Amino acid sequence: MGGWCGIANPFSAEVVARAGFDWVCVDQQHGLVGPDGLPSMLQAIELAGVPSLVRVPWNEPAAIMRAFDAGATGVVVPLVNSRADAERAVRAGRYPPAGDRSWGPTRPAQSVSGYTPALGNERSLMVVQIETAEAVDALDDILDVDGVDAVFVGPSDLALSYGLAPTLTPRLPEHTEAILQVRDAARRRGVPAGIYCGDPAMARRWRSEGFVVLAIASDVVLLRAAATDAATRSREGAAP
Repeated sequence: MGGWCGIANPFSAEVVARAGFDWVCVDQQHGLVGPDGLPSMLQAIELAGVPSLVRVPWNEPAAIMRAFDAGATGVVVPLVNSRADAERAVRAGRYPPAGDRSWGPTRPAQSVSGYTPALGNERSLMVVQIETAEAVDALDDILDVDGVDAVFVGPSDLALSYGLAPTLTPRLPEHTEAILQVRDAARRRGVPAGIYCGDPAMARRWRSEGFVVLAIASDVVLLRAAATDAATRSREGAAP
C-alpha cells in the first residue's frame, strides 16, 4: 500500500510517509517535483523509515540515474511500450556489466557503508509502467527483460489508448480486460503487478483481483478532498 506525492515539499512528503503506507512515490511526471526538490523529499521519506519510489518524467537515462543517485529505492518508468523500452530503462538503472548507469551514488554512498556497483544493482528496483494498448500487446516481451522487478498499471492513460475516457474506475469491459491482462502476464512470470488506485475502495477491488503494489491516492487529491469536506461541513446549518 503506497502513498503518492505530487506536491514539491519535503514536509508534506514526510507527513505522507508517516501516515502508515508501506512505501511512498514521488511523482516527477505529473507532480510538481523538479530535480532540485527531489533529494530533500527522498530524505524526508527516508527519515520516516519507508522505501521511496520516484516516477521519473520519461524513459530517459539521465532522469533514472539522477533519481537513484538522489537516494530513491526504486523508479517507476512511464510509457514502457516494448521490449526495447524496457531494456533501455533497466540499463539506465543498473551499473555495468548489467547496464549503463554512471558511477556517482551521491546519497546512497552516504547512507550505505561499503556501497558497491553490485550492491547498488541489488538495491535499485525497476518498475515499468504499462499504460497503452501497445504495451499490453507487448507484455510478454516486456516481462522477459531481465531486471524488470515489477509492472505498474496507469488506468487513465490505458483507457485513453483504447479510445475511452480517462478514469481510475474502470466500468467498460475492454478497460477492465486490459488491466487484468497485465495481472495475468505478470503472474505467469512471478513478477509483482501494481496499479494506481485513486482511493481505498479501488485499492480493495484491485487487491481482491490479485494486484499487490497499490498506490492509494496522491497528496493533492487527499488535501483537496479534506479541504472541500471541511469547507462544506462548516457551512452546514449556517444562515443564508
